[in-house]
Amino acid sequence: MSKFDGKVIVITGAAGGIGAAAAKKLAEQGASLALVDLNLEAVQRVISDLGIDDSRAIALQANVAKEEEVKAYVDATIEKFGKIDGFFNNAGIEGITANVEDYPTETFEMVFNVNVKGAFLGLKYIVPVMKKQGYGSIVNTSSGAGLIGSPGFVGYNSSKHAVMGMTKVVALEAAPFGVRVNAVAPGVINTRMMRQIEKNTVPEDAEGAKEAFGAAVPLGRYGEAEEVASVAVFLLSDDASYVTQSIYTVDGGQINQ
Repeated sequence: MSKFDGKVIVITGAAGGIGAAAAKKLAEQGASLALVDLNLEAVQRVISDLGIDDSRAIALQANVAKEEEVKAYVDATIEKFGKIDGFFNNAGIEGITANVEDYPTETFEMVFNVNVKGAFLGLKYIVPVMKKQGYGSIVNTSSGAGLIGSPGFVGYNSSKHAVMGMTKVVALEAAPFGVRVNAVAPGVINTRMMRQIEKNTVPEDAEGAKEAFGAAVPLGRYGEAEEVASVAVFLLSDDASYVTQSIYTVDGGQINQ
């Protein structure tokens, strides 16, 4: 019997690198999946690549910053599967690179709408489901940026600090009901987001920016989406049954050096 046989996991940002990698690992271990993304076609392709049938997967389109759309993806999951065992609260965007005086207010608001409000709304609607069940596991995607300051990233870093705070608060609120809440904090990971950050940081030499980012990691390389997904899947599993309110850095040792 696989670890996730009979379990239902919701993943937001499911068409992105880390979300899709988590979906693959969970599907291989028997989970049924509600995969949520703004890009419906992309998330449908993820399901197709998983090779599982409609009885174990549903593709859901949602803007995680819109409350009615968050409620709709939670309701659709319950309607199809009857429960939610795990939630990978993973959707996020990077914004731009600029010092605070040059950072557009509308961009700051956009980053917070997705990274903070989106994470909040997912918790707002899924935590009550899990409390009623008397069990559940939630993994929020923060970032190593949520533990440090990074010049030029006032929007992204601030938003990921907020996700850290939400994780700690909601973990304490949910613990008496048997619900665990943790977070992963990825460092530099080989995903679309890092490709954009490289371009934003050094527009004339994105490849050079990538080399510099990788060289700053004690392990000497970028991480892969699968490596973050492995930690998230562990936290969603019963193997982490006594783990809550924890932040797991997945960054090759970069933040704590």
